[in-house]
Amino acid sequence: MENMKYDYLIVGCGLYGATFAHFATKQGKRCLVIDKRPHAGGNIYCSKVEGINVHQYGAHIFHTSDRKVWEFVNSLVPFNRYTNCPVAVAPDGNMYNLPFNMNTFYRMWGVKTPSEAMRRLDEQRREAIERMKADGVNEPRNLEEQALVLIGRDIYEQLIKGYTEKQWGRRCTDLPAFIIRRLPVRLTFDNNYFSDSYQGIPQGGYNQLTERLLAESDVRLGADFFSDRKYWESLAHKIVFTGKIDEFYDYRFGQLQYRTVRFETEVLDEPNFQGNAVINYTSADVPYTRIIEHKHFEAFGNAVYDNPHTVISREYSTEWQEGMEPFYPVNDAANQAIYEKYRKLAALEENVIFGGRLAEYRYYDMAPIIAAVMNLFNKE
Repeated sequence: MENMKYDYLIVGCGLYGATFAHFATKQGKRCLVIDKRPHAGGNIYCSKVEGINVHQYGAHIFHTSDRKVWEFVNSLVPFNRYTNCPVAVAPDGNMYNLPFNMNTFYRMWGVKTPSEAMRRLDEQRREAIERMKADGVNEPRNLEEQALVLIGRDIYEQLIKGYTEKQWGRRCTDLPAFIIRRLPVRLTFDNNYFSDSYQGIPQGGYNQLTERLLAESDVRLGADFFSDRKYWESLAHKIVFTGKIDEFYDYRFGQLQYRTVRFETEVLDEPNFQGNAVINYTSADVPYTRIIEHKHFEAFGNAVYDNPHTVISREYSTEWQEGMEPFYPVNDAANQAIYEKYRKLAALEENVIFGGRLAEYRYYDMAPIIAAVMNLFNKE
C-alpha cells in the first residue's frame, strides 16, 4: 500500500470527478483521473465549430443561489451574463415563453393582469380536481393527473404532454406523479427560467473550467476502468467512482434504466437561425424535443451577426442501450428499488466514494454537484 503512486483514482472526468480532483490536489493529494472518452469534461465538454463553442451533450447553463459555489467557479474562469429564457413551439402553432408566466398566459388566453390569469388557472385546476373526485380519487395517480391539478388542461396539452412523452418515451398516464410535484408559475412578465441569484456560461466555454479544475492532476483519456480493473485499483489508496453504480457491482441486482439523447448537429450558412439559444417543440408530431442554437450562449444582441455561420443541434430523446451515453435516470419505483440495493452495498465501502448522477442514480444540476463535492471533501 505504501508504494501506491496516488492518493485517489478518480474514475470519470466529468464535473464531479474534476471538481474532486481540484480540491484534493489543493490539499497536496495526488490524483489520477481517468475517463474512457477521448476528452475531459464529461457532459459539459464543448467542441469548437466555426468559432462557436458547441455544447456537445446538450445545453448546460450554470445557475445557483449558493454564493460560495458561484465565487468558486468564477475564481477559475469568469462567467458571462447569459440568462436562460427558453421558448416553446406548441401544437397550436403558437410560441410561448417558459417558464409559465404572464407572457405565457397572455399568449394562451389573452389575459393581461395577474388576477385574470389566476382566475383561469383556478378554474381549470378545479375542473381537474372534480374529475378526480368523480373517479373516487383524492390524490393524483400519475403525471397527467398531477399536471392537470397544478396547471390545468390548456397548458398541459399545449406545453407539457407531448414534450414529456417524447422525453420519457412513456405516456403521461404511465409516469409517476412525483416527477412534477411542482410546476413553476409566475404571475409576472418575467421570462428568466431560473430564479437563482446567479447564472451564466464560462467565458470561452466549459472546457476552460475543466482545464483549470484538472490543472494539478494526472489525466488519462481513453482509459476504461473496467477493462483492467485490478490494475487501476492498484494505483491508489482510494477510488472516487462517478460511473454507473450498477456496472461497478457487475449488475448483480440487475441493470438500472436510463434515458439518453441523440444529437443531430448542423452548421448553417446564416448568422441567426432561431434568435434564441433554446426552443422546445412540445408537439408529439415533431420528433425532436428541442433545438439548441449554440452561439446564443455567448454572443448577445447584434454580436450574433459577427459570425456569418451558426450551429444548431436537434435533440431526440430515446431509451438508453449499451454503447450509448446514459443521461437521465428513470426514477420510477422499480428502478429505485434496484438502486437502493446498490446504495446499501456502496455504503459499506471504506475506500470508495460514489458521486455524481450515475453513481448516485439521480439527476444533478452543475452547481449542486460542486456543492456536494465541497461538502464531501470537507468530511474527507
